[in-house]
Amino acid sequence: MFGTPTAPAPTAPTEALITDGSEVTFLQDVIEPSQTTPIIVDFWAPWCGPCKTLGPALEAAVTAAKGRVRMVKINVDENQTLAAQLRIQSIPAVFAFFQGQPVDAFQGNVAPSELKRFVDKLAALGPEPDNGLADAIAAAETMLDDGEYADAVETFTAILEEEPENAVAYAGLIRAHLALGDLDLAETLITTAPGALAKAKEVDSTRAMLDLARQAASAGPEDDLRAAHAADPKNPQILFDLATAQHANGKVEEAISTLLDLFKLDRDWNNNAARTQLFTIFDALKPQDPIVLAGRRRLSSMIFA
Repeated sequence: MFGTPTAPAPTAPTEALITDGSEVTFLQDVIEPSQTTPIIVDFWAPWCGPCKTLGPALEAAVTAAKGRVRMVKINVDENQTLAAQLRIQSIPAVFAFFQGQPVDAFQGNVAPSELKRFVDKLAALGPEPDNGLADAIAAAETMLDDGEYADAVETFTAILEEEPENAVAYAGLIRAHLALGDLDLAETLITTAPGALAKAKEVDSTRAMLDLARQAASAGPEDDLRAAHAADPKNPQILFDLATAQHANGKVEEAISTLLDLFKLDRDWNNNAARTQLFTIFDALKPQDPIVLAGRRRLSSMIFA
């Protein structure tokens, strides 16, 4: 029913849990890997409101399954032939494939509990995952948290030797070099990231980390800047420099608060420097980090006040 791809296309990394697909690569993205691992196919479109809710929830459920099920996202606007073959009349539409055949499906948004049951049922069909690399990545992340940066570099490097396109490991290697102060090497890794790694969200976030690390290298003494701010509280440059120093000293929440004070004082100063710096800090953290969520809420309240 689906035919043979008419043109070659890059194959996604074998361990990628969530990827984008198309009717051209449907055979290699869905049918072939479903022989051993259940594949969920999420048909969506940019204009579809419910898709914006279901998609992230489905991704979270797939991620929670820890490799026992994978997900392919297909834009129906760009793949109308495949949508017609599967008789998709409305979206979101979700199909599940195992051993080359569709085994389950639903259309429209569903409750989180029903979504979990759908994914859990599919996960039970597949084999237990091999967590070797996942465990190695977790160990390397622990090394970073514990300040064992050189060991983290070695571990992330070993992981990449096994799986060169592992974006999490590649980004971890960059972060380890940043922690060691090897800013030039980290920048080289970012600018020369091969193939899909260059566009991976994990690698993209390290760009913001590098910008902040470069700023930290030239940050002034925090105590001196606090004294200068006390003497001249409406000086925007002093506020900006104080936030830079705070962030360089690991005081992320304080840096965000200071930048918000600057934004409130003069949101247009230096070509919107306060807002730009806030977004740089947000991008360097995980999207769901409570610090990011609180900072974005405060910034939004000021913008729309």
